[in-house]
Amino acid sequence: MRKIFPIAIILIITFFYFYSTLPVLNYGFVGVTVLLLIIAAILFFSFSKFTISSDGKSYKPITVFWKIPALLVGISIIYSFVLPFFTSHPVFRNQDFRNLIGKVENGEKLTNHIAPISMNEIRVVDESLAYLLGEKILGSQPALGSQAQLQEFFIQKVKGKLYWVAPLEHSGFFKWMNNKSGTTGYVMVSATNERDVKLVQEVNGKPLFLKYQREAYFGSNLHRYLYFNGYNTVGLTDFSFEIDDEGVPYWVVTKYAKKVGFSGNDATGVVVVNAQNGAIKEYNIKNTPLWVDRIQPISFIKDQLNDWGEYVKGYWNFSNENKLQITEDLTLVYGKDNKSYWYTGITSVGKDESAVGFVLVDTRTKETTFYKQSGATEFAAQSSAQGKVQEKGFSASLPIPYNINTIPTYVMTLKDKGGLVKMYAMVSIADYTIVGTGNTMREALTAYKTAFNSSGNKINAGEKSARKVVESVVVRIQNDVKNGNSFYYFTVKDYANIFVGSSQISNQLPITAVGDMVKISFDLDGEEIVDVSTFENISLKSK
Repeated sequence: MRKIFPIAIILIITFFYFYSTLPVLNYGFVGVTVLLLIIAAILFFSFSKFTISSDGKSYKPITVFWKIPALLVGISIIYSFVLPFFTSHPVFRNQDFRNLIGKVENGEKLTNHIAPISMNEIRVVDESLAYLLGEKILGSQPALGSQAQLQEFFIQKVKGKLYWVAPLEHSGFFKWMNNKSGTTGYVMVSATNERDVKLVQEVNGKPLFLKYQREAYFGSNLHRYLYFNGYNTVGLTDFSFEIDDEGVPYWVVTKYAKKVGFSGNDATGVVVVNAQNGAIKEYNIKNTPLWVDRIQPISFIKDQLNDWGEYVKGYWNFSNENKLQITEDLTLVYGKDNKSYWYTGITSVGKDESAVGFVLVDTRTKETTFYKQSGATEFAAQSSAQGKVQEKGFSASLPIPYNINTIPTYVMTLKDKGGLVKMYAMVSIADYTIVGTGNTMREALTAYKTAFNSSGNKINAGEKSARKVVESVVVRIQNDVKNGNSFYYFTVKDYANIFVGSSQISNQLPITAVGDMVKISFDLDGEEIVDVSTFENISLKSK
């Protein structure tokens, strides 16, 4: 009986250890070694006898059961420390770490990759603002808000539009116990329009019940559900909530393997789980459905890019010769091909304000393109935008790179201390001293173009082919005052677009009348309302 009891304790502990920690049962994963040490300790103290010595202070062993515990401890030490050192340490495997990112292609121009974008498609809602807006709509329904809360938001494209999407999760264990069928839907917040916020509680006329969640309990816990349904020998990470184009909710979970001994995490595919009924489908990288925006976890790409820059001259490079590193956190952007990419600047080790290039990594295939062109880091752009309105004390959101009239440009929002958007800013990636801010995105664009033009067009001088010059007669003109600034909207003969400019562009605009002959230049950006770059009233000169 004395021998059966510790064995029973070991079996119970083993069950609860596997049930709670979900260790991966594969080479390169060390989670199970903790269990071996626990078993070794139980065996040692259960089958060893001690007696108190005559002085009453020390313990004297009579018989000690040590062989199996010692073997388990030895295996654990070798597997957790010795093997990882010799198979995974960069001193031995630095080139394997550097090559994890794959072949890095050299790109010619960043604007060749990032799509030109319309003003109404620029991302103006970041994750923190999406959370505030989501909580507001959830709070408008007290009965629901008392039972559920928002989980993490994930950005994604749905039918070509960019949204932040977050599932509802139970606000506690007892709320989960009372409603094991699941929470009733998810929240969608447009990334381009902060007024577009939806609580989705049914799809195709059927109510939603999200049973499987990252923070659910027992068998409804997403990771545990997958672990005990055949996924206990593969690494699982990046549990992302995504919806398909019909609005059906899924969990997209990245499968990964260790490619450099016990290190070098690398995505191998995804497991897609229906959040309602738990249906599981497994895909490799090539055949993953197109509605899945990302397969490559941001943490993996950050590590692999930094390793690619770190070991450019091997491990023993204490002078930091040619070493590179990412500048800030990675940002999800969309390219001309409508694919999503992880974007970051690349800077020399020890440099903070200036980037030596920029990287785009396909979030599905991990195809990597490096653009060797100097420019501002994301932090420098944020500082420049904040400095432009420093008297207001606004903080800048993480910059998003866009192609604005063939100019690589960081676009960001300026928020007050409450996290609400108050202004918008555009900063040239090539020269962060060129800044435009405004109370609306159009005001910011106008100010940005003005700043850019006043800089003498010293950047992207070869892009003048995208500018058009028109001489025509003014058909209609009207001014509009926004936040203390006067803007003049006008149309000209034989041209369908509406043009807009401010007195900062030309002091002739305020005194221009219908019938005047004008000469204007503007960038071909596909907008319905076009900002003029230059304005000249020819009729005034002839009088």
